[in-house]
Amino acid sequence: MSKIKQVDISYRTMFAELVERSLDAQFQTDFPLEGRFVTVPVKDRNYWYFDLPTPGGKDKRSYVGPHHDEAITARVNAHMELKDSIRDRRRMVSTLRRAGLPGPDPFAGDVTQALANAGLFRLRAVLIGSVAFSAYAGILGVRLPSSAMQTGDADFAQDFAISAEVGDSLPPVLEILRSIDSGFRPVPHQGDKAKVVAFQNARGYRVEFLTGNRGSAEHTGKPSPMPALGGASAENLRFLDYLIYEPVRTVLLHREGVNVLVPAPERFAVHKLIVASRRLGDALGRAKADKDLSQAALLFEALVETRQGDVVADAWQEAWDRGAAWKEGISKGFLRLPESGVAALRAALGPQQLEGVMSGDSPSP
Repeated sequence: MSKIKQVDISYRTMFAELVERSLDAQFQTDFPLEGRFVTVPVKDRNYWYFDLPTPGGKDKRSYVGPHHDEAITARVNAHMELKDSIRDRRRMVSTLRRAGLPGPDPFAGDVTQALANAGLFRLRAVLIGSVAFSAYAGILGVRLPSSAMQTGDADFAQDFAISAEVGDSLPPVLEILRSIDSGFRPVPHQGDKAKVVAFQNARGYRVEFLTGNRGSAEHTGKPSPMPALGGASAENLRFLDYLIYEPVRTVLLHREGVNVLVPAPERFAVHKLIVASRRLGDALGRAKADKDLSQAALLFEALVETRQGDVVADAWQEAWDRGAAWKEGISKGFLRLPESGVAALRAALGPQQLEGVMSGDSPSP
C-alpha cells in the first residue's frame, strides 16, 4: 500500500490558484503600466519583450518570454486588468502549509524570492535541487516528508543558448544576494579563477549556477560565461539539459508565494537516479546519493499514485535512449533505489522493462 497520501481537492485547487496569482504579481513587479509589450522575432520564433521609457528618451528593453507560452501571452493581453493582494496570497500560503504542503527553508526561500524579483525566472532560469523538490508536493497534490527537503544550498540552472541570446540580464548577482545576507562572497571557479559560478555566506550556505554540458572538449572543466546571469558564470554539467527541458511553473510556499520554474517531476526523478550513481564513494557522497534516491523514489511513487505512470515511462525511455552512459547511470541508480520506488517503477514501466534495466537492454514500453 502506498505511503503517499493525496491532499484534499480544495487544497489542490487553492495551490493552482496561488500559482496563477503569484505569476500575476510577478508580472506587475516586472512590467510597470507605463511601458508596452512588443513582439520580436528571433530565429523564426516570436518572443515578447517589454519597452519601458527612460528619462533619457531611450526605451529600456526587457525580455518577457516566448510568444507560445500561453500563460505569458495571456498576462500580456490582460496586463492592464491585473490586480493583486499580498495579504490574500499570504493567507493562501498559510492555509496550504497547515494542510501539510511543505515550503522551503526560510533562508532558501528568501534567496529564491530575491532572485525571482530580480528577474531570474523571467529569464528562463530553473530552480533545481532540494529547494525545487519542496514544490513537488503542491504540483502533484500529495504530502511529502520534510526530511527529504533539508539542504544547505540553492542551485539554479539556465540553458546556455537562452542566456547568450535573450538580450537581457539580472542586476549583479552578488548585490542581490547581499540584500539578503551581507556575508555572501563570490567563490572563484577552480578551473578559471576569473569566473564565479557560486556564492557562499559565512555559515556555508551556497548558491550555485549550472548549465548543460556544451559538448566540446575545450569547455571541459571550465565554467561557461552566462550573459543573462548578472556577472555569474555557470558550471557545465552533463545530463543537465535533460533535467531542465520544458520546466514547470509553480510556486514555493514562502511568505506570499514565490513564482518559480522547476524541472518536470518525472525528469527530476530520473535525473536523480543518474546523479546518485555518479556520487563519490566517500561518506558525504554516499549520504548525498541516499538523499537523491529517496527523492527519486518519493516522486516515482507520487506520480504513480496520481495516475501519471505514462509520464514516468516516457521520461524514462527518453533518458534510456540517449546512450550507454545514460543507461549505466540509470541502472546503477535503480539498483540502490528504495523498494517503494522500485514498486512504483514496476507499475509504471512493467516488469519486462525493469528486467531490461538489470541486463542493460531496456525494451520500449
